[in-house]
Amino acid sequence: MSKPISEFIEKYYLHFNAASLVDAAKAYEKQLEGGSKMLVSLAGAMSTAELGKIFAEMIRQDKVHIVSCTGANLEEDIMNLVAHSHYKRVPEYRDLTPQDEWKLLEKGLNRVTDTCIPEEEAFRRLQKHIVKIWKDAEAKGERYFPHEYMYKLLLSGVLEEYYEIDLKDSWMYAAAEKNLPIVVPGWEDSTMGNIFASYVMKGELKASTVKSGIEYMTFLADWYTDNSKEGIGFFQIGGGIAGDFPICVVPMLYQDMERTDTPFWNYFCQISDSTTSYGSYSGAVPNEKITWGKLDIDTPKFIIESDATIVAPLIFAYLLEM
Repeated sequence: MSKPISEFIEKYYLHFNAASLVDAAKAYEKQLEGGSKMLVSLAGAMSTAELGKIFAEMIRQDKVHIVSCTGANLEEDIMNLVAHSHYKRVPEYRDLTPQDEWKLLEKGLNRVTDTCIPEEEAFRRLQKHIVKIWKDAEAKGERYFPHEYMYKLLLSGVLEEYYEIDLKDSWMYAAAEKNLPIVVPGWEDSTMGNIFASYVMKGELKASTVKSGIEYMTFLADWYTDNSKEGIGFFQIGGGIAGDFPICVVPMLYQDMERTDTPFWNYFCQISDSTTSYGSYSGAVPNEKITWGKLDIDTPKFIIESDATIVAPLIFAYLLEM
């Protein structure tokens, strides 16, 4: 079988960050071959960057076993699914004046670097359907996690009339089909989280109808305990809460729950452009995580200091033998 991307990477990516990319990809592959599972965390705007075009196939081929993502990545994949043709690309975004930015706002275009998300076609199109699902659940006395509500939304079929991309390019739909475990820390700061909060403030929904971050942590703790026999790796795209939240489950179980048989994460890779010397958790070198009881001395550790929108698709292509 021809593998042009994989062969290109192995032939030309020989030093520095390029070599780290290859080393991390091969170690990821070795993890899977050894029976280990893999957590992938998504920070930033990876869904708006259309990572779903390749990440969905990673999910379908069981190369991802659990996802931790921001609320933005959870919803923006679905927004792209239903409103793709209404997105506007602004390649000259560095030249925009405050007045230019205001004009985008007036047009309902919310900018993420060079890409504008259309408020009416994306946010509001989802809102009218997800609110009904929230209210129906509350009326039945049911409570679910944010991602479970999104799964219900996708699998219900109510969005089908709006689809504007090939369904196979939506990582959230691939995840919904598999009922893939997802952890969404800090969901409240996403657009859908803001909308939910507004209904709580208006007295139309109870805050408890959506399960909380603490419940996500306890869910993750149980999942980790049940799945760590052969090891679990950690592949972190970007930084922030999407990575910081789930990686803490190991020291929490080991130290706070006093389950001293809890295994460390047995692989760690981060694609990052954060600077180590500023005291950021996102920029911390992997060895720092040893001191927090997250990684072991001999855990395979990789950091690729580069652009995740370039690096992640290449690593996934390697793993998918493209």
